[in-house]
Amino acid sequence: MRRTGFLYDERYLLHRTGSGHPECPERLTAIFAGIASSGLLEKVRRITAHRPDLAWIEAVHPRDYIERLEQACLNGETEFHGPDNQMCRATFQVALLAAGGILDTLDLIMSGELDNAFCAVRPPGHHAEPMYAMGFCYFNNIAIAARYLQKRWGIGKVAIVDIDVHHGNGTQLIFEADQTVFYYSIHEHPTFAFPGTGREFEIGRDKGLGYTKNSIVVPGQGDEIYRFLLERDLVPALEMFRPEVILVSTGFDAHADDDMADLKLTTEGYAWVMRKIRELADRFCGGKLVSILEGGYCLERLPELGRDHVAILLGD
Repeated sequence: MRRTGFLYDERYLLHRTGSGHPECPERLTAIFAGIASSGLLEKVRRITAHRPDLAWIEAVHPRDYIERLEQACLNGETEFHGPDNQMCRATFQVALLAAGGILDTLDLIMSGELDNAFCAVRPPGHHAEPMYAMGFCYFNNIAIAARYLQKRWGIGKVAIVDIDVHHGNGTQLIFEADQTVFYYSIHEHPTFAFPGTGREFEIGRDKGLGYTKNSIVVPGQGDEIYRFLLERDLVPALEMFRPEVILVSTGFDAHADDDMADLKLTTEGYAWVMRKIRELADRFCGGKLVSILEGGYCLERLPELGRDHVAILLGD
């Protein structure tokens, strides 16, 4: 059995988005319930979050943006940069704790105390651009994690694998000119026209040319095309890149029962995807793999998806 960490902090539930908003606290409680009811909590190392040094947030987001978000929360504003991004007074602090908990998790991985981990955080992050909140996201958690690995732990090459049904426009933008971070996304396109990025010809620019790869899944497709595209696109890309750590933007919203998109990935299909990513981490990174929650909105399916996800990290 692998040494697997599980980041979950009840303070993540304090980020309130209002009645009817899909990015709700119940997402996390559903995932936690599935992991707890299966007996897996006793097999993982529980991790709680600490507020990070703002310098690590500033590695991705300028201080002006951080201060404007903080002030908006202090003022009691209920949205930031558009109606998708509903928030409350606690949102700024919760977003800091999401990023900070991930950095705490990375320390445990890099110090050799853990092999891998699942970070059940909110708010999510992969749509957040350096100066712009978007798609329920305020700080780009996974981009902050990648920069932390490089600056704090001296990691030379980080791979980000984004399996959320929506393209991680913010993450791609942040690293599109960077040859030290390989960004891969498999996503539906078009997905209700959001975010409208992530086409196959987007492959990075300047020094980062060739270090971005997007696999397109058209509406109505599911398990079979995911297997085909990951084998065709992701596996050879990582063989070329040879990452030292793999970070995963884990969105469960490609599931057939999730109404945020129109893909047909099954629970078993998700398990296959995660096993494939774990296999690649074993092959290239000595198993160093950190999964960070992004989307996933079907409360009926999140318990089983979270349970299977953790079981696979443990070595199932």
